[in-house]
Amino acid sequence: MTSVAFGEELVTLLPRLRRFARSLTRDAADADDLCQMTIERALKSWQQWQGGTRLDAWVYRIMRNIWIDEGRARTRRKQTFAPAEDGDNVGDHGDAAIEAHAEMGNVGRAMARLPDEQREAVTLVLVEGFAYKEAADILGVPMGTLTSRLVRGREALLRELGEGR
Repeated sequence: MTSVAFGEELVTLLPRLRRFARSLTRDAADADDLCQMTIERALKSWQQWQGGTRLDAWVYRIMRNIWIDEGRARTRRKQTFAPAEDGDNVGDHGDAAIEAHAEMGNVGRAMARLPDEQREAVTLVLVEGFAYKEAADILGVPMGTLTSRLVRGREALLRELGEGR
């Protein structure tokens, strides 16, 4: 495959990549940044992709690895400097949590409340349609771990959405 053909294949994946990025970041601007970094890295290392394997799974794995690396960097930055507004809610008895619960009325908000591991599993299997084995490979976990995360994620979504109806 030529680099041009590879680039064309990446373009066809963009809507799915943006959707997955949005599920990881929970923010449109951050999702666009994550997509850009993913495409850049995929284009730079396009010759490492094994022909005959799923390009989408390979690119999803790149995206997830970038997201993990960026998350670690953010965590280090947060540990170094505490934002000034951290002191604003001292003594808050859950007013924000009550308001957040009252706003939970759609799947997007319910998904955002899932732990990262469950949200990733739900997004790959239920939203993107990957088979369990493919999703497990993308996440780098055994199939049983993926299944467990998926079951817990589904149950949490049902609880969240059931309470709001």
